[in-house]
Amino acid sequence: MIASIQKNVTWRAVLLAGIVGGIVFLLVQMLIPPAISPSLLFRYIGSLAMGSDVLTNGNSSAVVVGIVIHFSLSLVFALIITIVVHRWGLLVGIIGGAILGLALYGINLYTLTRVFPWFFAINTTSLLLSHVLFGAVAGGIYELFDHFDLPLVKGTDDDANK
Repeated sequence: MIASIQKNVTWRAVLLAGIVGGIVFLLVQMLIPPAISPSLLFRYIGSLAMGSDVLTNGNSSAVVVGIVIHFSLSLVFALIITIVVHRWGLLVGIIGGAILGLALYGINLYTLTRVFPWFFAINTTSLLLSHVLFGAVAGGIYELFDHFDLPLVKGTDDDANK
């Protein structure tokens, strides 16, 4: 399965989907009320690696760490969305991506807050909307730029004869 994914996934489209989806996520967080300042948002994300102390100090390294973590997670999540929506077309890419974005919201918020309880402070409807739009954009961008139309797992001749 992994070899098939490596061969049939358009990696440039995954990269583009992750970056554009990550930017859309940030824009929604910064523009839709209750808007979060970019510095605070990146410190929250950076606190995943650096702890909750970075939220109260003006540590600029937390912002850099937050940017790296945010776009790394965006790429990983875009790859997950890609594997699910691969070869289904643009509409399924957008709708399926939005549903997976909603699932990522639930996983991120309700599992990560067990380890990082301070994340409940930014649980807003804009965070939910950010995740859904991230998924929709990542799925749509991938399907828009995907140039493979092969299934990820090819059936054998025995499967066709059954």
